[in-house]
Amino acid sequence: MRLGALIPAPYRLLAKGVLLVVLVGGSAAITWRVQDWRYGKQLAEQAGLHTEALHQLALATVAQQRAEQDKRLALEQRLATSEQTHYRALSDAQLDQGRLRDRLATADLRLSVLLDATTGVGNGSLSATTATGGLVHGPTRAELDPAHAQRIIGITDSGDQGLIALAACQAYARSVADDK
Repeated sequence: MRLGALIPAPYRLLAKGVLLVVLVGGSAAITWRVQDWRYGKQLAEQAGLHTEALHQLALATVAQQRAEQDKRLALEQRLATSEQTHYRALSDAQLDQGRLRDRLATADLRLSVLLDATTGVGNGSLSATTATGGLVHGPTRAELDPAHAQRIIGITDSGDQGLIALAACQAYARSVADDK
């Protein structure tokens, strides 16, 4: 005798439905677990790739920052050297101007100007002089008053300082332009 013959038809139908639901539910659960495992694996791979990309990006950023820092340090060193050079030139010019002023003040040195050959000597405006210790066979010259000579030296001192500052600015502009 068969087992199905003992169970009434409505219960058999119910049992088949329950069995079908259990089979479908079990296969769905297995399918979900397989998909979860696959997606989990894919997400782990994507996370690993993302982490690696971020690591490479961080390394590139660090290398770029290091290169920029090295460029800045090299520029600072060039500018410091340039500044020292121009400071030394300015100091030397100021020392030379100081010595010149001292020589003018002690009458060790006299400034003179050339007189125009078309004007006659002795017109009353300036006296022509010759250098001590010999005859001058060149053009006629006139000595400047020591106070005027001091003012002229002051003007040339300012001009020298301006030219040295201009050279320093030009060197700075060149070094910054070369750095870019």
